[in-house]
Amino acid sequence: MSTHGASLPGATGPGQDRWAATPNGLIVLDGATAIAPDVPPAEHYVDALLDTLRKGLSTGDLRTVIAEAIDSVSAELDLTPGDGPSSTVALLRWTDAGVDAAVLGDSTIILGTRDGHEIRLCDERLETIAPTERQSYRERLQRGSGYDETHRQLLADVQANERHARNSNGGYWIAEATSEAGHHATIRHTDADDLRWAVLATDGAQRTIDHLHMPWHD
Repeated sequence: MSTHGASLPGATGPGQDRWAATPNGLIVLDGATAIAPDVPPAEHYVDALLDTLRKGLSTGDLRTVIAEAIDSVSAELDLTPGDGPSSTVALLRWTDAGVDAAVLGDSTIILGTRDGHEIRLCDERLETIAPTERQSYRERLQRGSGYDETHRQLLADVQANERHARNSNGGYWIAEATSEAGHHATIRHTDADDLRWAVLATDGAQRTIDHLHMPWHD
């Protein structure tokens, strides 16, 4: 198995995205960037979550792996559900039994099969929150408004709605301080002989590639 990874550095540090390779797996995290000043930054959270997932990835159901990692990090950082930083989780693990993939949040995994098909895993529940505000700020950007105060307010409104709907039935599920979220991850099992390649991407990378119509197998 050959693995390759890439990320853009943040302006003042590594940012809030993380990725790592283990002997039999891959991990990609996309930490949330909150506008609200009362929400702690996600850097410490994704560091702790990455370390915990790396230690627990080798065995067990991936949903349970995510849930136990969330529980451990929440206790370590003394987080309160609904008030802490959050992160998407994308996992890929290969064993003698095959290849398992799991996605929690709006990161994406693309699995390329040997017969030329592509299987996409992405949890799209987050995108259903505050659809009017999302459409409004996108339309304003398309009209050339730029990142003005109105744009920032619309984003703040979206994030306020997201916090209200976070880790709840009828809302969406994300790694934060509620371990149950891990059991709502989207999962997929593939026979190792059927898989040719795989890509794990944050939404920033995924949306760019899809927008430019770039072939994922490239």
